[in-house]
This record gives sequence, structure tokens and C-alpha cells, in this order.
Amino acid sequence: MSKYLYNRFNQLVGSLFISAVLCQIAFSSTIERKPKNTPFQSERLVNLTIPDDPIRSSIFTDTGISIKVFRSVVVDNDNTKWFVSEQGIVSFDGEKWVLHNKNPKVATQDLNDVAYEVSPKGPLLWIASGKGVTGTTLPFNAETDVTTYLIGNTPILNDKVLRVSVGKSPIRWFGTAKGVSAQREEKWLKPDYDDYYPVELFMDNTITSMATNPGGDSLYVATKGAGVARMMRNDVDGISGASVYAQWGPILLPSDNIYSVFIENNGTKWFGTDKGIARHIGNNTLQNWKVYTIKDGLIDNFVQSIASDKTGQIWVGTKSGVSIYNGSAWSSFTKDAGLNSNNILCIAVDQSGTVWLGTDDGVTSYEKGKFTNYR
Repeated sequence: MSKYLYNRFNQLVGSLFISAVLCQIAFSSTIERKPKNTPFQSERLVNLTIPDDPIRSSIFTDTGISIKVFRSVVVDNDNTKWFVSEQGIVSFDGEKWVLHNKNPKVATQDLNDVAYEVSPKGPLLWIASGKGVTGTTLPFNAETDVTTYLIGNTPILNDKVLRVSVGKSPIRWFGTAKGVSAQREEKWLKPDYDDYYPVELFMDNTITSMATNPGGDSLYVATKGAGVARMMRNDVDGISGASVYAQWGPILLPSDNIYSVFIENNGTKWFGTDKGIARHIGNNTLQNWKVYTIKDGLIDNFVQSIASDKTGQIWVGTKSGVSIYNGSAWSSFTKDAGLNSNNILCIAVDQSGTVWLGTDDGVTSYEKGKFTNYR
């Protein structure tokens, strides 16, 4: 348990009750696709229950780029998939894979996360890295003008930006090595959460994932070792601390090491940990928690990514494959069923309903009973 959180245990328990009441009241080179034509029948299906569409085969497709690790993904309104890789930002529009490494103003190393925003100025892509956070308009190419936020030119808390999330408000949330910074309509919000989350907390417990509520004005910040911090924009354009979700609190959370956060459109929250996944339904902080582990059907307790498909099923990426929750039961599949790798680092669902899995050995997509593996 974090020593900072422990010292504030009594205060935060009271805050949890208050928060629950308030919640109830307030509600760049281009590569053509080159199919290898090597389909094969799945050797093993692991109790997979994808509705009306069992997996039939897996096909391998050559991307033409020597990239293996795809650690973050987002889908834009044109259905282009944008990935963070070890060599820079990679996009796939359904026809071409593009490695965007030609713009000198955009970092290609030490990239951590990517987010998509629809702004009055047009679509924007936000790229979090160890050298600040960079915003670029789309389409993105070698000549595109970009903006990078650093401590030297903005009030951002630190140049090491680990995660970025954009709400519908819109608010841009930047998770740094020293806490969370936010910007709304080009105005930076003043952090006012130190009583709940001192800067040392984030320095000792790295931010691993972030997700906004459906309205975009509340943020859930996952950490390694300090549970989940919940923040919100207050009435005077500041960032206030709300409460802490932690293993030792009056809630069900299997571990304080949180590696993924996902919030459904109906507000249901999912927290992936190294000891299982926790689901929280509703706005009462202290009620309606449920934990799922390998005993319930997860293929692995170490949950690294979470997403929801068009049918409402929850896809959970782990170190040992993917598990799918249909609302009542879990099913799973692995490399034996056709995945590139069992180590699932990120998941996204595109406009057509295709599920995209970024791994440490390429990308796998699932559509209409078929896996397509990209390497």
C-alpha cells in the first residue's frame, strides 16, 4: 500500500461516502498490403462464444514494416487505426500501412500513448512521449505543422507524458510523471488535488492508464501501486480530487496495481489489475462491485487492456491471450486459435465493428469469424 494513501485512509473513506452522494445528485512511408495467402484452420478453440460467428480461420498479412510492438491504439472518424510502436506512429486505413517517421517535429522514440480528438479546428491526434505531448492535425504527414506542450512553454507538470485522454467536453487530460494536467478550450486548468494526491504519489506510483467518464469532465487515473485516482473539472476551471479506489478501501479491487481502465457508454467502469479485473456499475462508489479472475473464466489475471465491441461484449487483453465477457460468461482465445501473440497490449474497435489487438508481435484483427494477423 502506498504510504501516502495510508496516511490519508480515514479522510478518504469519508470522502468516498461524500463522493457517492454527490454523484447521485449531480450526475512517413507507405506500404501496400501483401497477403501471404497462408490461411489455416484454428487448431484449438477455447470455449469461444462470439455470437453467431464462430472463428473459422486465420490469415497472415505482411505489413512490409519491421515493427513488432504495438502498445497503444485509437480509431479516428475515418476508420483509420493509429498505433504507438517502438519506431513511431503507425497508421492503417484498411489498405495501406504507414510509418510516420518523417516529420522532424514528432518524436519517434519513447512514445507512450495516443488519443483522438474532434475539435472545431478539425480532427487532431495527440501523442504522449518522454518529450512532452504533441498535437497534430489530420491528415498527418512529413510537412504537417504540430504543437508540442513542454514545461518550457506551458503549465504542464512534467515533460514525461505517460498517458493522454480526451473527453467530450472537450477536455484534454495529460498524465505526466508528476501528476495530471488538463486543458479546456486552450485554457489550462489549475491542479487543485494535492490534498488527495500529492506529487510524490505519482512519482512513486507511475500512471499506467487513463479514461474519462461519458461526459468527459471526470477522469479515472490508474497507477502502479496506488490504485485509481478520480479527478474532475470543478466550477472554477480547476482539477479537483474526488476519491481513491484502492484495494484497502471499502470497495472491491483485487490489487492496487492497475494497468488498464475502460468506461462503457452507460458509465460502467472496468479496472484491469495484475490480480484480475474489477467492474463497478452505477454512481454509488461503495456499491455494485464485482471482481473476475481466472476462477471465473479469465485466461490470465494480469489485465493490460479493455474495450467493448459493437454488441456490448467486453474484450480483455492479458499476458496470456484475450478473454471476452458476454454479460454472463467468459470465453477466451490464444495463439492456438490464431493470434499473433498471447501478450495483448492494446485493444480498439473500429467503426465497422472489427476488433483490433496490438501485441508484442504484430497486430491481430477479428471480423466475422476470421482472424487477420499483420506482421
